[in-house]
Amino acid sequence: MQLARPIGREAASRKYDILSAMMAYAFTQNPMGQKQVLRLMALITTRYNWQRDELAIGQNEIARLWGVDPRTVKREMARLRSRSWLRLKKQGTRGRVSIYGLDLTRILEDTRAAWPNIGPDFVERLTIGDDQAAPSNVVPIRPVPAPRSNGTLWAQVQGNLHANDPASYAAWFEPLKEVSVEASCLTLAAPTRFHASYVEGQLKTRLMAAVISVDPAIRTLRIIY
Repeated sequence: MQLARPIGREAASRKYDILSAMMAYAFTQNPMGQKQVLRLMALITTRYNWQRDELAIGQNEIARLWGVDPRTVKREMARLRSRSWLRLKKQGTRGRVSIYGLDLTRILEDTRAAWPNIGPDFVERLTIGDDQAAPSNVVPIRPVPAPRSNGTLWAQVQGNLHANDPASYAAWFEPLKEVSVEASCLTLAAPTRFHASYVEGQLKTRLMAAVISVDPAIRTLRIIY
């Protein structure tokens, strides 16, 4: 999957979508993670050239913008590169600063779980397959295909969830894995604590209704991680 650069007549809408995804993701992180995303967003909004995919700025300038010392800048830029959000395009030399690019596809993949926090319209806008005609202000992301039926309770529930709301299914329900079905209780495992907490707090009623529609004998739903 490759993400088209946000350039052209509708570029502003694409840029806002990318920054909004990063913002929503930051709110789900711990203070350190929030600060890291905020720092990158500051670089993007002040110095990033979207058309050329170039972030050209010296460490001293970054330190002044972030209000930190150059050693902190060096560590933080290394962390952003290690998670593949930033990539070094040209190493700086005497008198010239390093030039970085952004991996927008990776950024959107990493922030995907937070998209529903903005709204279903946002998820729908960013969840469009390559075989569909996407409006020019949409960032195309390949959707999760319908689950294959294997006869288990959870597979049947997933099929119904996908049919009713593919975007929410892709973001929240597809990553859940069945752990057990015993004593009228279905236990599902989420990939992260945040994911489990969000499903438990925001989607459990909807999920329980989908489960009961397949097996009315289920009385309890547990979400673990």
